[in-house]
Amino acid sequence: MANSNNQPSFPFRLLLRIPVPWVFVLSYLVGLLFEYVLPFDSVSPQASIYIKVCGGLVFLAGVLLASWSLLIFYKVRTTTTPGEHSKILIIKGPYRYSRNPMYISLVLAYLGEAGFLVHAWPVIVLPLLLLYLNRVVIPLEEKILADDFQGEYEAYCHKVPRWFF
Repeated sequence: MANSNNQPSFPFRLLLRIPVPWVFVLSYLVGLLFEYVLPFDSVSPQASIYIKVCGGLVFLAGVLLASWSLLIFYKVRTTTTPGEHSKILIIKGPYRYSRNPMYISLVLAYLGEAGFLVHAWPVIVLPLLLLYLNRVVIPLEEKILADDFQGEYEAYCHKVPRWFF
């Protein structure tokens, strides 16, 4: 997915110009397209209620985690934009447990919306989005952080997982 200059290949370079939350939105919309072309109608009305309630709770968890994560960034006045240089290495709050709580919050909100709306196809599309994050976006961010914060970032990576595992 990267060329010899360690730069992402063409389609991924194009995607990097789109803010990550919008990549989530676009991925969900692709899932919706499939949802309307090839709908899943195998969920009973009673199961649908439980799925919607769980989806709402997962969505709320995503919103709360995103808010907590963003608040920390805004307090120290550093960037949340992939590819930009940070002023400070954030290692408190949810960043004690994951190096990417904002992406986790977007995944939770995405899954929560899919549950609340009882959409299956966006969930099926989600692994492609996670592959893009893991192979293109996060490595780019990690390289910049490693260059900017050197040993401090390396020590942080040894203590805190990329996701939660």
